[in-house]
Amino acid sequence: MSKAAIVTGASSGIGAAIAKALAGAGCNVLATYSGNRDGGEQTAAACRKCGVDAFATICDIARDEDCRRVVAAAVDRWGRLDILVNNAGTTRFANAADLEALDAADFDRIFAVNVTGCYQMTRAAAPALKQSGGAVVNISSHSGFSGIGSSIAYAASKGALNTLTLSLARSLAPDVRVNAVCPGFVDTDWMAPKLNPADLDDFKHKTAKIAPLGRIVTPQEVAEATCWFALGGPTITGQLLVVDGGTHLAVGAPL
Repeated sequence: MSKAAIVTGASSGIGAAIAKALAGAGCNVLATYSGNRDGGEQTAAACRKCGVDAFATICDIARDEDCRRVVAAAVDRWGRLDILVNNAGTTRFANAADLEALDAADFDRIFAVNVTGCYQMTRAAAPALKQSGGAVVNISSHSGFSGIGSSIAYAASKGALNTLTLSLARSLAPDVRVNAVCPGFVDTDWMAPKLNPADLDDFKHKTAKIAPLGRIVTPQEVAEATCWFALGGPTITGQLLVVDGGTHLAVGAPL
């Protein structure tokens, strides 16, 4: 019987790449989206082309009732749940040097999605994952280690997600493995709201130049690491894997 997976925030970018990679590995996939319905449906359609069953549904993971509804939909459809990928995330771009750029509402929303939402999705999925001996993979960020990112609130939320990963790995053992993939800058449209196309291309060039491997990470490479945690490594849990082309080594020239 095919394994069943939920990938949150799968309408584009990293989430879409993960959903397609899991489908390519033979998993049925539920892809969630928050606002981009067309993107979510396109991801599900691409997954079905791999010969698996897939569908998309709206979900705001900051709402516990949405999390429980999504998990129930997957279990009702396939009778099982083997993989949860907590990819959905949000930010507000803000200059870290300007401490007035963020307020409490910004922190509340970012943490509600990036931390509490991942907790709620995992809590909702835990009973089914325990039955299957499944896995949770959290998509975190190198920002959680470096403190460098789209905003101070975003970086802080990813640091919290990293420690949440460790706590859940202890709490759900021995039945469920919990790990995190922590990308650096990835070649997606994540920064499109902040930078115009020319500036975005310049940022990509500078990022690639800083990285010891001389290139930036693709969504498919993040998906590869995610699938390895989800489908392999039966004795690996509580790990935080940085995928950034070695940028974290460039301490003399941080992003």
